Parts: sequence; structure tokens; C-alpha cells
Amino acid sequence: MPDLSAMRFSQSHEWVKREGDAATVGISEYAQSQLGDVIYLELPNVDQALEVGGRLGVIESVKAASDLYSPVAGQVSEVNQELKDHPEYVNQDPYGKGWIIKLRGVKDNPALLDQKAYDAFVQGQSGS
Repeated sequence: MPDLSAMRFSQSHEWVKREGDAATVGISEYAQSQLGDVIYLELPNVDQALEVGGRLGVIESVKAASDLYSPVAGQVSEVNQELKDHPEYVNQDPYGKGWIIKLRGVKDNPALLDQKAYDAFVQGQSGS
């Protein structure tokens, strides 16, 4: 299990890990478990500017298709090309090989949750 203490989570179940003014974005373990087997991702273009809460793409699973939203504002610097041939990485390793995009010029989003707050949020959603 990766160290999630450096990550922040959105209420739409994306995670972000900042490194200076750059960041890596993916979806949470909870989100991938709710989606089921991921079969396709529609991802943004490199250099595309994203706003907080802006649509960054679509993730399709055997159960449903869902929009993906950017947890922070920034410009797309890299897209995980391996997901085109291996969308299952999102299920197998959502905090590692299953990362979705990298951003540069990232601005803070104070509404993001730390792992403890996100876990409490998820528990409240699932009613357990």
C-alpha cells in the first residue's frame, strides 16, 4: 500500500499528489472498486488547461461510464499512455501504475481532503 499521507482527495474521488508546482492525478481505490473493471479511458491532451472541478476525461468500466474531474487547476504535462493498452492498471494499482495525468503550474485547492477526512467521507457515502 502506498503512503497516502502525501495525497489529497476530492469528493468526486480523484486523488492528487503534489510535488512543488507539479502534480500527479488518478482515481481513488474506492472509486475503482465502485466502477468495477475499467475497460477504457478518454484522457485530455497535453498542454490542456484544467480548472478545479473541470472535466478531464471519461473512465468506462463494465458497469458504467463516469466523468473524471480535476482536483486542482493546472496544465496537463503528461498523460499515462499505458492506460490505452492497459486500462486495468487503474484497478490493479490506482495509486501507482494507474495514475491518469500529470499537471504543471498547479494551484492549491483548499477544499481537498486528507486521507482520514476522505475515508470518513467515503464511509458516510456508503452508509456504513
